[in-house]
Amino acid sequence: MADTIGKWSPGSAYGPVLSQTDLYLLNTELELNPILTNSNAGFQLLFNLNTGQTTGFNAGARDRDLPFTSKDEPATLPRVSEIIIISEYTPWCTIVKNPAGVTMNDICTTIWKEYTENMVTDKEFESLPPRIQDQVRRNAAASASNGMFQYFSPAQLPTRFRRVDWLRDKVFFEKLVRRDPYAKSRLGFSAPNIFVMILNS
Repeated sequence: MADTIGKWSPGSAYGPVLSQTDLYLLNTELELNPILTNSNAGFQLLFNLNTGQTTGFNAGARDRDLPFTSKDEPATLPRVSEIIIISEYTPWCTIVKNPAGVTMNDICTTIWKEYTENMVTDKEFESLPPRIQDQVRRNAAASASNGMFQYFSPAQLPTRFRRVDWLRDKVFFEKLVRRDPYAKSRLGFSAPNIFVMILNS
């Protein structure tokens, strides 16, 4: 365990940060931080894309949330200056950048801002089936009323939606995975720093 902690400790003693070009030229495989793959037995990340709140959970301490003390750890080894995140639930691509090496906090903060500060375009919204459009409207209305689910007449429902509203109830980060075939189908190429974000309710 101590070796794992040391391996992911924050700091700059990891060798150079790989740029996008370095990464592609070297074709280096990246190891994701175990917290991002949901494989750290002592800390499961609880990250809410709607509120930006990041805490942790440990089955041995069910009575309390754990602080996200690992936020400054590198997201990958070797460290990289850019990570691209896509999702099967949304049409958007989130690019996380840090010239000193992308950290766990960079990922959470960038995703949260992308999904709460950017609005769904009319064209994007119109691409959804009518049933899903209605769910997005009601979810946005519930978010606007601090999560108190109540009846809203059509006239009360919002007409502008944040990207997080598109997710409806799937606002909790589960993990990042590498899925090259999916990356190619979405972006036209795959790379070691492209990851798919899995979400849950």
